[in-house]
Amino acid sequence: MSETLEFEAEGETVGEAKWLALRELEKMQPALDRGAVAFEILSEGERGLLGVGRSPARVVARVPADAVAPARDGESDVGGELRELLERIAAAAGVRCRVEISEDDETLTGVLAGADLGLLIGKHGQTIDAIQYLASAVVHRQFGDGKDIVVDAGGYRERRRTRLHAVAERSAEQALDTGQPVELEPMPAAERKIVHLRLQDYPGVETRSEGEEPNRYVVIAPTG
Repeated sequence: MSETLEFEAEGETVGEAKWLALRELEKMQPALDRGAVAFEILSEGERGLLGVGRSPARVVARVPADAVAPARDGESDVGGELRELLERIAAAAGVRCRVEISEDDETLTGVLAGADLGLLIGKHGQTIDAIQYLASAVVHRQFGDGKDIVVDAGGYRERRRTRLHAVAERSAEQALDTGQPVELEPMPAAERKIVHLRLQDYPGVETRSEGEEPNRYVVIAPTG
């Protein structure tokens, strides 16, 4: 039976307490696999009234002593920064997962992989989009403008891409049948780009974006 490492920590919030406990475990086991860490919340803390009666949040983090993260040979500094940020976000949310980093000439991708990632994806992908926006801002601020940052969880992006393709094609057919433009729901710039690219060679229709962020949307209109 393998030995278990554990550490109890306090923080202003449960998320902060989890992060502090995780950092202490990493001091005990530098090659720790963060995805194997389990958290027990002892207290969610109390804010108190005007600072009186405040109590901190308390958690215990536990992990098998032999839980070692996979090797990260060849990972760039910017890739390591993205990994660190995503691991911190997952730990603060109490989600057990592993982070996989891939990189090419144009894009740096961080994928959160695990069994239950709904909390990190959020309704209609709002949470994973927010995480991606934050990651992009942090990485670009530290390393300057460069590669696009993509953050995915549990294959959500590919599933969403497939749905957007289907919506784009149905809407294009509707525009052709009725002779009237079709307005799609507001979506982020990256998703609008997916629609534009899907229909750029679709016969008889053209696409454009209208509106102001964050409510900018795609219009699919018959040509001529």
